[in-house]
Amino acid sequence: MDSDFSKFAQILKPEEALEPILAKPVRNALLEWLTEVWAKDELAAVGLKERRRALFSGAAGTGKTTLAHHLAARLGLPMAIIRPDDIHGRYVGTGTSNIKRIFDAAQEAAEESGHPLLLFFDEFDTVAQKRMHEGINPGLEHDHNAMVNSLLARLDAYDSFIIAATNRADAIDESVWRRFEIQIEMKLPGQFERERILARYLSPFGLPKTQMKNLAEAFETATPALMRGFCENLKRQTVVGPKCGWDMHRDAVISRLLAAIEPHPDCGRPRLWTLGTKDHSIKTLSWPLALAADIPDEAAEVVPIASNVVPLIANDA
Repeated sequence: MDSDFSKFAQILKPEEALEPILAKPVRNALLEWLTEVWAKDELAAVGLKERRRALFSGAAGTGKTTLAHHLAARLGLPMAIIRPDDIHGRYVGTGTSNIKRIFDAAQEAAEESGHPLLLFFDEFDTVAQKRMHEGINPGLEHDHNAMVNSLLARLDAYDSFIIAATNRADAIDESVWRRFEIQIEMKLPGQFERERILARYLSPFGLPKTQMKNLAEAFETATPALMRGFCENLKRQTVVGPKCGWDMHRDAVISRLLAAIEPHPDCGRPRLWTLGTKDHSIKTLSWPLALAADIPDEAAEVVPIASNVVPLIANDA
């Protein structure tokens, strides 16, 4: 990938993507989008073009970046992550010039490599915030409005896919919002999705179905990121704890985990963090954890897979 563009963005390859675990409404919306992309010739025959810009909104940790990377992989494209610091820069007033540099560098990188990039703008609300007209700080307001106007022009001119993610959809400038033909809200996972997420990140360990169901219920209102952090730290303790001489009894391990990982206030507090080791899901949790392969017909292992190879995980339950 072009070295100049690497100054502005982190590049993720298609083969590095994971298959997301999605609620049915989100999955259906994405399948519809992919289907129309693959049917662009048929759309052209009726005077339409496939949609190329999507805005993902939702709380932090709901999987917006993972989903964008998955879509890029399904399209066979590398994804460039552009963060607010890449645009705002170190000095006031550089946002407009940095937007120009980023889009120009993306175009040059595409021409050199022979394939386009999917641009992913993270924390988009900090860049595309509503234009200012208060007159409180004319210089700052002028710079911000000029940056938004430059962004609008570049969004219109870029001839590949763009996905933006935000935790604050209400802060996005209305004109910028209209440039995105698809808007998808990433809601917190339901019971089915929580069970699949926990199974994925507990791997290679597993739980019997009833215990997995109970644990997923105790994670209600949790983000995928919170569940991943819990599972990965649980596995980490199984390795590091004995080496450090820690108490490895179930309640001691779970108590350490809950003290070290705090849910984001915007997403609510899962029951597990309220009841702790007194929660039914912990009282009935098999200990020590067994390998999933040793629990026949009980806990299915969900393995991270390259998303350009397999279809979206379904939820038809």
